[in-house]
Amino acid sequence: MRKLLFLSILGCVSLTGFSQENGKVNLPATELKTVPAANENTITDKKAEETLVLKEDVYDFGKIPQGKPVTHIFEVSNIGKTDLKISNVQASCGCTTPEWDQGKPIAAGGSSKITVGYNAAAEGVFTKLVTVTYGDNQSKQITIKGEVWKTPASSAPVNAGLNDLKN
Repeated sequence: MRKLLFLSILGCVSLTGFSQENGKVNLPATELKTVPAANENTITDKKAEETLVLKEDVYDFGKIPQGKPVTHIFEVSNIGKTDLKISNVQASCGCTTPEWDQGKPIAAGGSSKITVGYNAAAEGVFTKLVTVTYGDNQSKQITIKGEVWKTPASSAPVNAGLNDLKN
């Protein structure tokens, strides 16, 4: 039994040694695939396609009171040589509302604005994403964040000594 186990291990090791030579794995010709090498031109071409530039992509509202909606205006620019249309601006939840010039293309070299509103109904820290879709299914993300603090139930505490002053 020990001889059989030893021979099977020896056979596996020798097969492994024959299939690899100088760190290369020998594969049958049917399993070889050619992968185009990534060069600088490919990377540059992808960056050149991006024609929409956001002046800022993250905005922090800081601490805001509960129940008071807030808004921020994001500026977008078209750095391309042709007009660019923003096809959709979609928020990650219903508490965030984006507004933009729908149907109106941004001229080459021009700019536009996207207004993002947030309904501060829930108390606590928030981070919300807004996806801007433009051109041929290209997209960018805008992030808004902040912290909503709970507002007091009354405008001022009741002064118990006020009745003493009236007498």
